[in-house]
Amino acid sequence: MTTKREATLFMALLPILILIALLTFNVLLFDDTLSGANQIALMLAAAIAGLVAYRLGYGWDSVRKKIVATIGSAMPSILILLLIGSLAGTWLISGVVPAMIYYGLDIISPKLFLFTAVVVSAIVSVATGSSWSTIATIGVALLGIGQAIGINEAIVAGAIISGAYFGDKMSPLSDTTNLAPAMAGTDLFTHIRYMTFTTVPSMTITLIIFLVIGFNYDFSNASIDVQNVKTAVDTTFNTSPLLFLVPVILLTVIVLKVPPLPSLLIGTLLGGIFAIIFQPDVIRSIAGDIENYTTASYYSVMQAMFGDVSLTTTNENVNDLLSTSGMRGMLDTVWLILSAMVFGGVMESAGLLRRITQPIVKYAKSTGSLVASTVGTCIFFNTTASDQYIALVVPGRMYKKTYEDKGLKPEVLSRTLEDSGTITSVLIPWNTCGATQSRVLGVDTWAYAPYAFFNIISPFMTILFAYLNIKIRRLVKTEPGPGEIQNPTGSK
Repeated sequence: MTTKREATLFMALLPILILIALLTFNVLLFDDTLSGANQIALMLAAAIAGLVAYRLGYGWDSVRKKIVATIGSAMPSILILLLIGSLAGTWLISGVVPAMIYYGLDIISPKLFLFTAVVVSAIVSVATGSSWSTIATIGVALLGIGQAIGINEAIVAGAIISGAYFGDKMSPLSDTTNLAPAMAGTDLFTHIRYMTFTTVPSMTITLIIFLVIGFNYDFSNASIDVQNVKTAVDTTFNTSPLLFLVPVILLTVIVLKVPPLPSLLIGTLLGGIFAIIFQPDVIRSIAGDIENYTTASYYSVMQAMFGDVSLTTTNENVNDLLSTSGMRGMLDTVWLILSAMVFGGVMESAGLLRRITQPIVKYAKSTGSLVASTVGTCIFFNTTASDQYIALVVPGRMYKKTYEDKGLKPEVLSRTLEDSGTITSVLIPWNTCGATQSRVLGVDTWAYAPYAFFNIISPFMTILFAYLNIKIRRLVKTEPGPGEIQNPTGSK
């Protein structure tokens, strides 16, 4: 039996350094890195990690089993992603998304649009508990409205993502909001209450930033005239308030805690049914020479669910808003997720990720440095393991005992996990969240990331809150602030 050895820090870092180098070259050389270049980079880095694992005495069977298990953990996300592609297709041909754009242009002020996009996305995400569903439905419509009034799509995407991930973090229906306290050893509503100390300031700053951008944005160079957009939509679709029944029913189903996969399938099928009822001209346009309406309906709905649909209107600029690729459009992202899971699985199988984080835990002496180390570790796992859930589970397991030893309440750990693990996943192009939202919105991750202010501010806010809490306690020499310490002995 081969003796397994522990990796040196350099050996553990080698696959990551190679991955970073390959990803950097990809950005410089390829226009669309998600169409294959980044996937190959992840596989090559996984191969290097495999060689390191072999050098340490790990056999192929153990590495393969870990890869399969890691891919298995990502399968729910992959299936959801495919269904989101189908939902986008049927919601387009049914007129749901065009109707949202049509009526949204009437009620949303251009200067307040970014502020409104954050608030609306946050409300829907809190109600549904899902940033993915929010971005794939309301988010897509908001992006279309933003483009119609002339706002840069990257800024609009940043606003949508900021609001959607607020809900993903704070909603009791969210899987990550339930997972983080489970890893830390606290209850759900105590966890949510403690998150308000960092989340409310982060969201307040985010809203102020988007207000400032909106009131200072130059709308004079808008490439699309709002009235022309409405005319083009209205001549192509039968726009009716009845179309809003589809998102209302979907939101109701999600709030009733129906699991994501059946919920999205219901939303997809409803979109198809409403397309057949309300959009006969669109159905015939997609079906082409098929004369029988029943056959044409089947063909058009199926095409929208799995393939490319591009509707032509009287306005060329609007045509870009009315295209979708169904499930097929998500395949590059599925490929990326699978490649990322292979890389993460190999790294974890040989203990390389654990080896990298050991020094961080060892040298985190004070409460502030421990929180900062937890944030850094979550971001590290989001970057290397490429999965939001791993970035919550592994650091949660790693740091739980350390937080207990320092007398810190488990809510401090669960809050830190959410402020960094949940929030930053969407900022990384090869992470499941970053890859998905980039594909759904059609905006490159690197393009929207600088404008996802809530996601950027949150990790810094949780570190700042930890240090300020310590300073205040030292100045006033009183009992600790909101739930920081359960046993002051041994705490810094």
